[in-house]
Amino acid sequence: MASSTASAPSFPPPLEQLRRLAAELRLLLPQVRVGEAQKTAEEFNRELFWRRLNESAVKVSGEATILTTLFCRLPLPSPQETQRICEHVYIVIKEIIAIYYSLPKDQGITLRKLVRSATLDIVDGMAQLLEILLSTPFQRYVDIGDLISCNSVSVACQQVSEIPEDNKAAALLMLTKSVDFVKDAHEEMEQAIEECDPYCGLLNDSEDNADSHNDENGVVGLPSNRDSYWSEEDQELITPCLALVRASRASLKKIRILVAENGQKDQVAQLDDIVDISDEISPSVDDLVLSMYPPVCHLTVRISSAKLVSVLIKALEITKASHVTPQPEDSWIPLLINAIHHCMDRIKELTQRAAEL
Repeated sequence: MASSTASAPSFPPPLEQLRRLAAELRLLLPQVRVGEAQKTAEEFNRELFWRRLNESAVKVSGEATILTTLFCRLPLPSPQETQRICEHVYIVIKEIIAIYYSLPKDQGITLRKLVRSATLDIVDGMAQLLEILLSTPFQRYVDIGDLISCNSVSVACQQVSEIPEDNKAAALLMLTKSVDFVKDAHEEMEQAIEECDPYCGLLNDSEDNADSHNDENGVVGLPSNRDSYWSEEDQELITPCLALVRASRASLKKIRILVAENGQKDQVAQLDDIVDISDEISPSVDDLVLSMYPPVCHLTVRISSAKLVSVLIKALEITKASHVTPQPEDSWIPLLINAIHHCMDRIKELTQRAAEL
């Protein structure tokens, strides 16, 4: 007759179970990225949704704390106990994913993107925590409390409470981020222009550097490495390019003000359209700014400028046609569009020779 121990279920070793769980969580990430909202006959209850999402985030953080506490020190939990812990982790992760899926599209695509991003951060953070516990020798942590409070899943869970709770607030958050990104790019470019000094090499009196100050034509006094500074033609081109970056910053600031003052929470589709096109401004500004660093390719600057102008005009026209601009005939938008076209005309004029080559 078989013994009672022979019939007991066998479990993989604890670390193998953690490894499998990390792999299972990684497989969930693509599903969350493309997952659609689940249709239900029930009317969406915003208050209930946010309460459930926050409570779920607290549960996930609690499971992360348990994992960290039990698997940072020897002896490890038994295989049976590890199985129970892994099941709990998987259940709470699936729960928070299901809550995200319960957020309907009609609440706003911008809002859903923020909740999706937070959910992805939580799932990815839990997988990272498992991988940290697997990859580092035991008893290495001087303070387990630091790992509990600072691991990426706990940080992601804490940020859930900071997510805007309606699409207008979500739109304002995204627009504010875009304004800040463009502001940083603008200030970076202005600082680079201010700090650029083609004669800085002349301050070095070494013989080697003195030799390098003779250019191909034997003219003394100019650095030989022309790739490290702007020529006179480059500097002339920078002026309208920088004006275009300033116009981008002004456009985003004014769009954000219109959304803040006139945006209606129930006009989710129009707010989403404004955010979608505005999101393209910052990357286009970055492309233009990068193209302005020496050595400058005038054709690249022309192409980058044209792309930015196209995005800016589209963003301003979408904003003008939406409910956030109640009196489009009195709007500042046409004036800003004219200024943008003026900058582009000047850039085309200065890069015409490069375009014809």
